[in-house]
Amino acid sequence: MGRIANTVQLAKASWQVLEADKELLLLPIMSFIATSIVAATFLVPIFVAGGVATQGLNAVGFIIFAVMYVSLAFVTIFFNAALVMAADERLRGGDPTLRSALRGAWRHVGRILPWAIVSATVSVILRVIEERSSMLGRIVASIFGVAWSMATFLVIPVLVMEDVGVVDAVRRSGSLFKQTWGENVAAQVGFGLLGFLAALPAVVLVALSVGAGAGLVGVAIVVGVMWVVTVAVVLASLNGIFQAALYRYAVDGRIPGEYFSHEALSTAFAPRRRPGFTESGI
Repeated sequence: MGRIANTVQLAKASWQVLEADKELLLLPIMSFIATSIVAATFLVPIFVAGGVATQGLNAVGFIIFAVMYVSLAFVTIFFNAALVMAADERLRGGDPTLRSALRGAWRHVGRILPWAIVSATVSVILRVIEERSSMLGRIVASIFGVAWSMATFLVIPVLVMEDVGVVDAVRRSGSLFKQTWGENVAAQVGFGLLGFLAALPAVVLVALSVGAGAGLVGVAIVVGVMWVVTVAVVLASLNGIFQAALYRYAVDGRIPGEYFSHEALSTAFAPRRRPGFTESGI
């Protein structure tokens, strides 16, 4: 329960940063719009040309979807990098703007693109394994996916803050994870749990409207979707802020900015002690 309570504290602190820079909410929205445009750019022509001869279509289709997947990953990571840079600027006492965040991410586009390729490739491989393997293969792929997500959680901050290559960024992120987070993954799990709980009112609203007439159900669905989108945007912003804070604490060994209490972050990054053991393991 202590870890859950601590995650709530970190979420509150991240929320305070977001309150200081509400324009950060626009970055996830811009990311969603951009990814939608990219997806439509690839998918609409495919559906329109649905009657094209199938000879050689598999190879062409594979290339198209590969490029689309990498493009979507690039757009998502680019705006996430902009969000992390803006949050880091605020934590260091600056006053970020959308322009400064986007310019900062653009300066590192040469690092972001290779990471998008790697990230998309790993995601596709894991998905293929899960879909075509036995139960054991799916379990192994799921475990590897979780481990990969944790080990690469700080790749984006490392890429944009330290300006290193993808391989070095992955190694650095894994090292920082082992150094400061260890087994404590309550933050990632906690933000997911908070998102689930925050989205529940939308589900309840739609459920309660069933049987009250098609018109009311339609209104409930629209309101519910808008609520879920709002929750997703807020959580994406909070996650980016937390990534920046976690990176700064891991690298500098100090509490970034005035928003995160020393007790909250120290508890979050403290290694778990096993009953009956001291720090030395005795």
